[in-house]
Amino acid sequence: MPLWMCDFENCCRPAVRKSGDCLLCNRHLCSIHLLPSHHTCPQWKDEDAYDPAAGVAKENELEALIARINIRALEDKATHLRHGISCSITPLTSHDVNSLMGGMNCHVEIRFSDGMIWIARIRRSNSKSPSPAVRDYIIQSEVATLKFLHQTNVPVPKVFDFALEQPGNPVGVGFILMEKLQGKALQWDTTTQEQKKKVMQQMTDIFIELHRYPFTLLGSFNNNGTSSEPQVGAIAHELLMDFEHSKMRTIGPFSCPEQYHYSLLQKILSMIVQEEMYSQVAVDAYLIHIFLIDLVPLVTSSCSQNSDTFFYLRHTDDKGDHILVDQDFNITGIIDWEWAQTAPAFQAFKSPTGFLPVQEFYDGSNDLGDDEIVFARLFEEKGRQDLADCVWKGRLQHRFEFCCGYDLEDWDGFVGLFQGLRDAAAVDQGLE
Repeated sequence: MPLWMCDFENCCRPAVRKSGDCLLCNRHLCSIHLLPSHHTCPQWKDEDAYDPAAGVAKENELEALIARINIRALEDKATHLRHGISCSITPLTSHDVNSLMGGMNCHVEIRFSDGMIWIARIRRSNSKSPSPAVRDYIIQSEVATLKFLHQTNVPVPKVFDFALEQPGNPVGVGFILMEKLQGKALQWDTTTQEQKKKVMQQMTDIFIELHRYPFTLLGSFNNNGTSSEPQVGAIAHELLMDFEHSKMRTIGPFSCPEQYHYSLLQKILSMIVQEEMYSQVAVDAYLIHIFLIDLVPLVTSSCSQNSDTFFYLRHTDDKGDHILVDQDFNITGIIDWEWAQTAPAFQAFKSPTGFLPVQEFYDGSNDLGDDEIVFARLFEEKGRQDLADCVWKGRLQHRFEFCCGYDLEDWDGFVGLFQGLRDAAAVDQGLE
């Protein structure tokens, strides 16, 4: 997966699931999950040692985070916002926090005396976390995104307040206070075809709603969370933010997708040269990303062929569990918008990553999966051939996005992805 969608340390581990997130490496759709038990990676035999070590590391991280949270101050803040209605937070343990934690954030439940439940969304902090200033920027962008979406028909949690990791924050950590939506995270691989179609029907409506709001710049919302009017600013992602002489440097916003891709790839090349990425396979990684730079005009031309030159808000972590559903598979909310950004239509409205046929995709096939075909036809039934085309022609966009920043320790997975990219781009055909 792209580097901004995975944790590339310790990725080569035994499968714990056939698809989706790995509990050990936090990968999305990693091909390693699909490999048989006779995998020959030398790290494969470290399973017995790795699992306990990973558990201890997470336990230590959570205990350190809990120690920083001023529970009383958080309760006082929530009670004040609800005009005196009392609330309580159950004393936190690492087990409680772990049960409400994702790859990047954990959530603390706040229960009010009248039955209302809020959550405090708190960014995890460990050795791989970005600096507090970067975390603050990402929080501000997520707040701005949610405030914008709350004015639309896209179901998202309502934001009540937020705070940054700065002196004077009595809670001790940066957080977003938001309503707790009903429903559970969608598990695409255990869902029946009928249930999938019902979810996709609703997702087409959500995509059509997002298409109603065009923007002239490619970037992330950034208005310090203080205004309901969206302003497109720099990309809110730690990979694309660093510091020079104690000043945070960002990239974007951009007026065309070529600028964005070139900036992203040049950033990765710079990190390779500085030995911040791919230190063990630097030459391979450098050549691969030079090749990707050469592909940028071809990849973006599929967008420019359409007369639509605007950009649209896109959920960039769309592996499936960002969708909450009730027991009847009605969508109750779309969550986890922290890395959201605007993008050209062909990128914003291609099928969500969670709909991909995982095995075939990693094997290099560029045929759309059955779920993607259903998704495209649902758009056609609603008279939206423009959005259907984004799905029908979306494989090149998927391929290119996956290959940018891919963890090359998963070489078997990369080979299939890269072959599929070259086939989709119709370059070097016939070469292994």
